[in-house]
Formats: sequence, C-alpha cells, structure tokens
Amino acid sequence: MATLESGVSLGSGEYFMDVFIGTPPKHFSLILDTGSDLNWIQCLPCHDCFEQSGPHYNPEKSNSYKNITCSDPRCHLVSPPSPPALPCKTIDQTCPYYYWYGDSSNTTGDFALETFTVNLTNPSNGKPEFKKVENVMFGCGHWNRGLFHGASGLLGLGRGPLSFSSQLQSLYGHSFSYCLVDRNSNSSVTSKLIFGEDEKLLKHPFLNFTTLIVGKEESAPVDTFYYVQIKSILVGGEVMNIPEETWVLSSEGSGGTIVDSGTTLSYFADPAYKIIKEGFLRKVKGYPIVEDFPILDPCYNVSGVVGDLELPSFGIVFGDGAVWNFPVDNYFIKLEPDDVVCLAMLGTPRSGLSIIGNYQQQNFHIMYDTKRSRLGFAPTKCADM
Repeated sequence: MATLESGVSLGSGEYFMDVFIGTPPKHFSLILDTGSDLNWIQCLPCHDCFEQSGPHYNPEKSNSYKNITCSDPRCHLVSPPSPPALPCKTIDQTCPYYYWYGDSSNTTGDFALETFTVNLTNPSNGKPEFKKVENVMFGCGHWNRGLFHGASGLLGLGRGPLSFSSQLQSLYGHSFSYCLVDRNSNSSVTSKLIFGEDEKLLKHPFLNFTTLIVGKEESAPVDTFYYVQIKSILVGGEVMNIPEETWVLSSEGSGGTIVDSGTTLSYFADPAYKIIKEGFLRKVKGYPIVEDFPILDPCYNVSGVVGDLELPSFGIVFGDGAVWNFPVDNYFIKLEPDDVVCLAMLGTPRSGLSIIGNYQQQNFHIMYDTKRSRLGFAPTKCADM
C-alpha cells in the first residue's frame, strides 16, 4: 500500500505518488495515471522542461541507470520521435521515445532502465517497507511540455507492458486498487494505492464489478486504456435518451469509455453530454442559473442555502447490468467563495472518448483486475482507510 497526495495545493487536479529513483535513491513526485503506460521523469540535460518542485533527475549521478539501445527488442515498445530528436541511426545508440497525451502534453527523451524504490506499507502488519524494483523501463525526458503542475513526471498504470503496474506483476499479480479522498480533505488525510489483491475490498458488501472490454482487434497488443461498456445514464432516476451507438468502441479505436485517474473531470462524447446536461436542467428546481460561468455548465447560485443541496441523482448503467451510483459531491463541484455549484462534466466530440475522471471516483475503492478483466468499485470513506 502506497500513499497518494492530492495536487490541489499546487493548483493541480491530479493525485501524486512519491517514488525514489536511482542509486542512491532520489525523491520524485509523480502523477498517478491509469490512462497511460509510460513512466517518465524530467531528466538532465533538460532542453525544454516545465517547472517542478525539487531538482531534475540526473542519470549521470545514478549507478543503476542503464540505457536501452536501438537493437534491444524493448525499444519497439515505444514510439520514435519525429525530429528534432534523432531517430535510431546505429544499433548501439540509445533508444529515443516520444509519448503524447490527449491534451497535447508530451515527452521526448531516452528510453532507459532504472531502479525505482517505493515506500509501501504492509497491510497485514502496518509496517512501512521500502520496496526496490530493479530495471524498470522508463522515459528519461529531455523535452517535456504540458500541464504537469508541481510533478516531476508521470507514473503510468495503464494496461500495456510499459506501465508500472504491468512491470510489478511478477511481485503483486494482476490487480491493483486505489481509494481517492475527496479533494477538500485537509492535507493530513491521504489517498491509498494498493498493489495486489486487497482481501478487505473483496469482502466489501457493496463491491460491484463491471467487465473491462478490450479495445481493437484481439490480435492487436493489449490496449493502454481500461475500457468499460456503458449502456445508459440515469439522471434523477430517469434513463436519458442517448443513442446506444454513442457508447460503442469502434474497431478503429474511436469512441468507447475509459476509467482514468489522470483526468480530473468526467467527459462524455456528444450527444451524450448535451442530453445529460439537458436532463439536469429539467430536474434541478429552486436554484437560479448562473449565466456565462466559465467552462462548466450548468451552474447554480446556492447562496443562503443551509444544509444539503437538493440535486438529482446520477448513475451509470453498464452493458453487463452493473450500476455505478455516485454521491452528489462526485458530479457537482462547489466553487467557493462564489456560492455556485456546477455540473462537473465536460463534452467531447462525437468521435472522442468518454472518460470517467478522478473527481467522479472520489470516495470509491476502485480495483483494476486485468487477469479477470474486470473493474471493481465500492463506496468507501477513503480517509478512514
């Protein structure tokens, strides 16, 4: 079990994990991302880097750093960069990589091996132990651009072979889980990431499972994303009239819905987003609408309201019959000091992915089980774990 911290104080909607990299180990704070595979950190020499807290990683100061060469079969696991960085010219050259994200953030650098040390607590006896994992494939990023406020890089927990969770399978098996505390908790309360099966979670009376579906054709390599099959959306208990094809993952890999710890708000592809929004507009009564509020919509003025707000329920029904019902705090965001609440969802184009983001996952213990190809979710007061 590892500890995660919310990045709210740094102006980030992400959750961070402390990892010690290299020999001797140096401390770095990495964004936890189930929507990507590559682990990477900002590396010297930094040709184009974003601001981070603490110094950059220096491969020359670590005894355990090893380059992966162009002749190494592992080099095929990453995409080569287009210029300015050079492609593989000679077999003993360092394998270059390029990796990009949906919001146009990207990283380019050298693909390499390094020792990662993680501070884990043994759940059976509560004792902390430093777990050393040697020869972790990672990106030593010399050109990095994007919205990675405060972090030194990223810890990928996707389904592909490059991810940290995939590289830890020999130690902990094919599942991991996390429980994200709500963003407004004070900083002494931390979220938890658990590698391996959590016996307590499996005995949870309200644990629900839905099937993880595989993207693309069976012959293709394992996809990065954790896809789930949405059948319908409930607003205030009513099934929204969203065309079923909206949720279909095409053979080209467009459409579909993923569960992603590295995206903050949830995104729904059109026309789903528009129909969900209209559902809320019809059902929210008694709070005046705030016109032209930036980004989020609809927003309501709730000044002077004492106690719980009366807002419609929201749930997702999956193709296999599982239902995920969310507490109001997971899909409405209260913006202080404005006394405004807004629907914490955004739209994407019809061809885009729908994403269940980390804001919607707060206070659920969520389990990714690739062996049985299922996603588990159980309502949990994460602060008490």
